[in-house]
Amino acid sequence: MSASTPELDRPAPLALDGPALDPIGGGGALIGYARVSTKGQLLDRQIHALTDAGCQRIFTDKQSGRNADRDGLRQCLDYMRPGDTLVVPSLDRLGRSLQDLVSIVAGLRRREIGFRSLHEALDTTTPGGRLVFHVFAALAEFIRELIVQGTTEGLAAARARGTRLGRPPAMTPNDRQARAQEWISGHVPWRCPRRPRSAR
Repeated sequence: MSASTPELDRPAPLALDGPALDPIGGGGALIGYARVSTKGQLLDRQIHALTDAGCQRIFTDKQSGRNADRDGLRQCLDYMRPGDTLVVPSLDRLGRSLQDLVSIVAGLRRREIGFRSLHEALDTTTPGGRLVFHVFAALAEFIRELIVQGTTEGLAAARARGTRLGRPPAMTPNDRQARAQEWISGHVPWRCPRRPRSAR
């Protein structure tokens, strides 16, 4: 499973009691993930917090050009199984943006993997903790709608400016007019030569 492109799922109707608030995760392994975003930062404090929280295994990422895709996070998510719980020191260590964070958490929910963030005291393995997943799922739907709306508005604005969308025509109107004029004057055969393909 790739951590950079998880599929966002559509949120279920929100309920404040019953199975919607049953805990997700628990009973499996506690798996930690830590990340530093600058070369000067150290992982020690985050690893210590995750160890104190009972994590049996900890995956890490350090900022560098080589691991810009967060190999450690991908390995962590691939390693986890239903019933396990992902533990992070804080939300900003898991996601580099709100959209990134929402996508990852939505993927955990779909795989029945629990989620804990120590700094924010979020824990989906406790009674009522599943509400956290519903909030993130609602955010995922909101972000998706914003992206669709932005794309639609951008295309409409481009059309309003007269920008041509899609592939350019094989011949422009000026080209066609010039070829027709040459044919009428007898300078070219009746079959117009094909316009040479542009180099790709």
